[in-house]
Amino acid sequence: MYGWIWDRLPGNVALKSLCALVLVGAVGWLLWFKIFPWAEPLLPFGDVTVDGTTTGGSDTVDESNPASPPASEAPTTAGG
Repeated sequence: MYGWIWDRLPGNVALKSLCALVLVGAVGWLLWFKIFPWAEPLLPFGDVTVDGTTTGGSDTVDESNPASPPASEAPTTAGG
């Protein structure tokens, strides 16, 4: 794909490099200022647990030890 784009850019190597740099900058600007702000509300970045509590689940957390994982994430020992 990159070879196809490079072959379609006009001029010699210096001009192709400048055009490629402008093209990368334009794609970066489009992603940063248009696509990412549009997509942010659709992504689950707000569904994180920082304090060890969960929402909507039946997991229990040991309140005396804030660093303890919920019961469903507790390590299990293999017997046998």
